[in-house]
Amino acid sequence: MKKWAFVSDFDGTISKQDFYIVMMDKYFPEGRELYKNWKAGEIKDIDFLATIFNSINQEEEKIIEDTLSIPIDEYVPDFIKKVQASGADFYILSAGTDYYIYHLLKKYGVENVKVFSNEGHYREKNVHMNIDKNQWHYSERYGIDKSKVIQKLKEEYAMIYFIGDSEPDSHPAQYADVTFAKNGLQNLLREKKVPFIPVETFKEVENYLLEKGVLS
Repeated sequence: MKKWAFVSDFDGTISKQDFYIVMMDKYFPEGRELYKNWKAGEIKDIDFLATIFNSINQEEEKIIEDTLSIPIDEYVPDFIKKVQASGADFYILSAGTDYYIYHLLKKYGVENVKVFSNEGHYREKNVHMNIDKNQWHYSERYGIDKSKVIQKLKEEYAMIYFIGDSEPDSHPAQYADVTFAKNGLQNLLREKKVPFIPVETFKEVENYLLEKGVLS
């Protein structure tokens, strides 16, 4: 069994803006009404995102340009390298789509990171997700069941560190050994009485792991 791994959500955790919000505000402002219905629990996450992603109607060059303009936590690329240099593995676990994640990882020179997310591709001026119901981590609501991924990784690693920022992350947080929580995830975990470490940036995560002797 390997010693440890670090698993991170992407939108709002690594990135400072959610891809779907950027696309919605730029190309599908009507989606704001749909957003209210989604937050009210009337629409499944995967259906809401699919509607946004299928309403972009732009050439791929423009979508990639918009994607690369999304700011990320500036400490992330260096943090990932430090995790890897310590002999651990870094994973990204997202209920969005790997389409934009890979573009941003490439921009920042991030390598050897396994991405668990909904498969996405560009077609007919939009981003389409391939949701395979036969996948071991399939979720009817999110497309990918983050809890199943964390539980699977725990079979391989003695210690799993996890970081997230919103509702979908409240589920895997219950299975990680140590959870770092940003933004709205903090209150959700308080309500569920799930222990967590509140943070705002990956620099704080790095400092914690250095203090604990986890990072070399």
